[in-house]
Amino acid sequence: NGMALAGRMQGYDYRVYCLLGDGETQEGQVWEAAMTSVTHGLGNVTAIIDANGLKAMDATSCGKVMEPIGERWAAMGWRTCDIDGHDMAALCAALDWAAEDAETPSLIVARTVKGKGISFIEGQPAFHNAALTPEQLQQALAELEEAVNTLA
Repeated sequence: NGMALAGRMQGYDYRVYCLLGDGETQEGQVWEAAMTSVTHGLGNVTAIIDANGLKAMDATSCGKVMEPIGERWAAMGWRTCDIDGHDMAALCAALDWAAEDAETPSLIVARTVKGKGISFIEGQPAFHNAALTPEQLQQALAELEEAVNTLA
């Protein structure tokens, strides 16, 4: 918000992007900042929530219930859209959509799967902060290389 307000005050035309985890949105300062964005009409702010359903130690549903996350932000006055966060065309289109309104902050809820494409990591909160062993790293790289080769 500070960067967005400073840009407005100095007459600059730029956007501010804030990437948030869905677990992070359980924190009060996120909601305070979200309300401030609306209060000040910061249409140059775009928040992107990586909505993968996991936080550091468990599922986001084990804490405060955040869904329907887009509707909660919309109730505060944000423009919202919900996309497949693994679809780059959808993400680019959502970023273009967010830039269309100069008066209202925009939220993109990007639905993702943590660790997508790596069999032993996908959807596992234990790998949120964990370093991979050399063997796990080799397996992960092999699985990702196989997926890339399948696309080619």
